[in-house]
Amino acid sequence: MCVKPVPWPEPDPQVVAVIAAMYGARKTPRPLAVQVRDRLGEWLADEQFAAAFGVRGKPGWSPSRLALVTVLQRAENLTDRLAAEAVRARIDWKYLLGLALDDPGFDHTVLAEFRNRVAGAGLERVALDALLAKLAAAGLVKAGGKQRTDSTHVVAAVAALGRLELAGESVRAALEALAAAHPDWLGQRICVPGFVRRYGTSMTSWRPPASQARRDELAVAYARDGYALLEAVYDSRAPGWLREVPAVEVLRRVLLQNYTRIITWDGREVIRRRDKEPDGDGLPPGHARIASPYDTDARWAAKRGEFWLGYKLHITETCDDPPPCSCRPQGAGGREHGPGCAQLAFPNLITHAATTAATVTDNQMTGAIHDDLTAKNLPPGQHYADSGYLSAALIVSEQARHGITLTGPLRADTTAQGRARAGYARADFTIDYDTQAVTCPQGKTSVSWTPCTKGGQPMAVAKFSPRDCGPCPARAQCTTSTRNRRQVTVPSRDHARAQAAARTAATTTAFQAGYARRAGVEGTIHQAVSHGARRARYRRLPKTRLDHIYMACALNLLRLHAYWTGTPLDRQRTSHLARLELSPPHKPELTTRILQRGETRGSPRSAPGCCAMSLGEGGDAGDGAAHDQDVHLVRAFVGADTLEVVGVPHR
Repeated sequence: MCVKPVPWPEPDPQVVAVIAAMYGARKTPRPLAVQVRDRLGEWLADEQFAAAFGVRGKPGWSPSRLALVTVLQRAENLTDRLAAEAVRARIDWKYLLGLALDDPGFDHTVLAEFRNRVAGAGLERVALDALLAKLAAAGLVKAGGKQRTDSTHVVAAVAALGRLELAGESVRAALEALAAAHPDWLGQRICVPGFVRRYGTSMTSWRPPASQARRDELAVAYARDGYALLEAVYDSRAPGWLREVPAVEVLRRVLLQNYTRIITWDGREVIRRRDKEPDGDGLPPGHARIASPYDTDARWAAKRGEFWLGYKLHITETCDDPPPCSCRPQGAGGREHGPGCAQLAFPNLITHAATTAATVTDNQMTGAIHDDLTAKNLPPGQHYADSGYLSAALIVSEQARHGITLTGPLRADTTAQGRARAGYARADFTIDYDTQAVTCPQGKTSVSWTPCTKGGQPMAVAKFSPRDCGPCPARAQCTTSTRNRRQVTVPSRDHARAQAAARTAATTTAFQAGYARRAGVEGTIHQAVSHGARRARYRRLPKTRLDHIYMACALNLLRLHAYWTGTPLDRQRTSHLARLELSPPHKPELTTRILQRGETRGSPRSAPGCCAMSLGEGGDAGDGAAHDQDVHLVRAFVGADTLEVVGVPHR
């Protein structure tokens, strides 16, 4: 399949006439697809996807228009079949894609092929970058503004397997792949009935033995079958291309990570499961350990009590101040805004979406996010993030590299004294960088200063003398070391200044008021989750990353549609009681007065906080006068002596 770049065709005249007849004279806003075509025009080009397709062969469907279909598919949470059907049947989609009314569209499998090619060529960011470039030209996004970032977990589209199930399922996946690739060869190398009984169904379809001894025995049996299968594949008489089957390589890595195999001096084979050190042979680190034979990119991770298998999604969006209110004069009172007010409808747009392995920490992504935003000419001037994305080193480095001010609370002191908030923490020591000495709260000075590197950042370790720490009366508040001395890890001068300034600023009211802006990204995470962001639709990281980036494009278009139609995504609601303040002056004859508690003649004793009520026309509350006046009465539970309440006439 090849690509011959062509511009988007203009909407078909019949489709244009139908759209005009349907929405021309109605107050109902035009649908998303129509607004995108009218407002943005041709914002994607086939040339941007040319690297994902060949130069020879039959031309296929326009990749730029397939990208549009994928974005709309994510906006409406459609399957591939429903998206292909929408291209054939929905007139607003035909308007966007420039198709005639009788155009048959394409088969739904074309969308899967498109995703495979784009993800394989590394072109998943093309759609979002092109959309942001169009919006930057329109002034809706800009460099040097305010942006905010947060992350959420993403569950992989595979079953969560334990180590026992992982070993068995890896052998089963390799057998299935070899049976499909070379059934005759496999039938001659294994005992088919025995392997079918053990690996004929998925490991998650039956319950493992409850006994730990039986489980260990079964785990060794899985490993023995796996090693026997690998020996047959790597035999010199076997076809060489069998070793290139992906499932075979996955099986080899799973066995290497979870088992040890030893041949003793008398020729016996000893297979043991790996366990954590120091009791066992040790397991590979979490970021390298395969968790599923069907998705080798998925990893186990934990965050704030959440334990999941999959990935992590980082979303960055703009959070600039909205424009002035356009529905009432400057300085006018009132709380509610009119329809189409620019202040309420101004969109916060997603500028960056990154999907990583679940083991990648948030602070590892801070610099990468800034690099990508700078490459798009959209670096923020001020970036709001939680403590997971911040550190003193990042505050200094990002200000120096991109001129970006990171705003957020730093992580608390992780020393034993800092966590307990008792004793002498590092902040209680006085550091002199010129003399390379540290003075403790008791007035003693360190005896050594050793430069070191921690987490890739330059630091120093200052140690005190046991002669000073041993007899110190405050030793219990300072250290529990058996060597009778305290040591302090000292950051560099710039990092220490940035850390002190950030922690001091975090206690001010101005900082807390500004940092409250970051909370809005939680709404974006919620909107992304409602569009399926927290559960991967596809396997492997490249396709999951592509899906999240196209979802970010879809969310941007939904927000732009609300902006174009003057419909804010989050309507501000006013309670009935608050509307009393906003209502026009009421007529005196429709006024009731809530009298002081206990002053109404013949009224029962009021409960605490309640006030007795009488009518303005002289009738009692229970004599039907309210029906004569034909009004609604608002009952109030207040602590004031008197309160005027408006009676609203029946409509």
